[in-house]
Amino acid sequence: MAIARVYTRAINGVDAPQVTVEVCLAKGLPAFSMVGLPQAGVREARDRVRSALLASGYDFPRGKKITVNLAPADLPKHGARYDLAIAIGILAAAGTVSEGKVISREFYGELTLTGELAAVAGVLPALIACRSDGREAVIPLENAHEARLLRQQQAVAAVSLRDVVEHLTGPHPLPLLEPSLTTPADSSSENPLDIADVVGQEQAKRALLLAAAGGHHLLFVGPPGTGKTMLAQRLIGLLPALSEQEGIEVAAIRSIAAIGHGQTATQTETWWQRQVRAPHHSCSAAALVGGGNPPRPGEISLAHHGLLFLDELPEFSRHVLDSLREPLESGWVSISRAGHQLTFPARFQLLVALNPSPCGHFDGDLQSARATPDQIMKYLNRISGPLLDRIDMQVTVPRQPELLQQQLTEAPEPITPTWRAWVKQSRTRQLERQGCLNHELSGASLSTHCHLAAHEHQFLVAAIEKFGLSHRAYHRILRLSRTIADLVESPKIEREHIAEALSYRALDRLLQQLQKL
Repeated sequence: MAIARVYTRAINGVDAPQVTVEVCLAKGLPAFSMVGLPQAGVREARDRVRSALLASGYDFPRGKKITVNLAPADLPKHGARYDLAIAIGILAAAGTVSEGKVISREFYGELTLTGELAAVAGVLPALIACRSDGREAVIPLENAHEARLLRQQQAVAAVSLRDVVEHLTGPHPLPLLEPSLTTPADSSSENPLDIADVVGQEQAKRALLLAAAGGHHLLFVGPPGTGKTMLAQRLIGLLPALSEQEGIEVAAIRSIAAIGHGQTATQTETWWQRQVRAPHHSCSAAALVGGGNPPRPGEISLAHHGLLFLDELPEFSRHVLDSLREPLESGWVSISRAGHQLTFPARFQLLVALNPSPCGHFDGDLQSARATPDQIMKYLNRISGPLLDRIDMQVTVPRQPELLQQQLTEAPEPITPTWRAWVKQSRTRQLERQGCLNHELSGASLSTHCHLAAHEHQFLVAAIEKFGLSHRAYHRILRLSRTIADLVESPKIEREHIAEALSYRALDRLLQQLQKL
């Protein structure tokens, strides 16, 4: 009886737990069995591995009872990512490959019937864990672009099973992959849209600047055709480049999400950039927050360190929208299933747009609307109060008929680069002072960095009572006031900063007007 051990890794959320592939060749009736909680795609590896070994010119053990154990046994295994490790384990148990050459490496890859290696999803999280354990990773050539994102990564890329075996036994091993010099780029590099393209709507533009500077969630409300979507598309251009760690986190999530989608090397450059996710209002809760079997990241995780834009907000199911409440607070989403629980990061910036009524027109006066107060209230009540409470800024985007009288004679001067520099300076100031952006301040940090003098505190409390806002809204107004102060480099929050923060409560005022009708 001969036993060999080969290391590989499973995918469990954003983690990559180690899997030990144990291959036993024993005397007995010829059989090929797999144990260790393999799912259907893993069990089918028996036929792929047998064909790949024979096509590559290696003997398949005949007259042997082959047992493959995927340990730990209580961890579900999905997909074809274990094919290469199983094939190498069989060759090691048969003596074709020295186990000493195998034990210091990890193997990932799907085998075709001809012995070629096909790309697998979720390689980047596995490579990060492999690097931590000090092993060399052997991956398909199609996944080489993921390995190049990591510095100090010991990894080689192979085209076929024969290449892997010759790497382990031959005098000329495969060369180590060199890390790419690509670094996270400004989101503006792929977003040529400039804020100057939007004519008018000065308050909404100011709100974009504040949202970018402090990472605040933002809501636009206004009739159709006033530029809500046009404004939203330009927020990503104000955000600074991701740090290297943030870029790795974003790339790891996209690597996991590539399951069944044929991620290719041509997308390497965009993996480092902030993403704008804009799901349709017909999406399900599982599509938005994650789910499926096995669970996969949803839109909020794909928007990690980026933007989630929800247009026509009341058209989304209320159940779907309420599923955002916990991730907005924690920055994580936990997906529980009967057998296991997975956690995906979801630290995104929420940007939403909606019409003020089902007919699209309502500014507090029923003469401007073709709907009754009950119809308007029913429409707006599709958005729960707790969700609105988590949005820092509510901004009106009104019609501006006076702009129709103006005629543009030349292209406007770009302003996004200048504003992006202001945002970067403001964010640097926040990180140096408190270690996080203003919208993430909580607990003792909020009391320390958003402390108000007595008169300013009384002014804010009076405003909170007048508008009937919650304690959570009180804290969010404090954070927004801190961002306004940071943009003008003020060490203290002044009354004018609080007053401006209170002016961004457009939907609250609209609902109050509606209740009086």
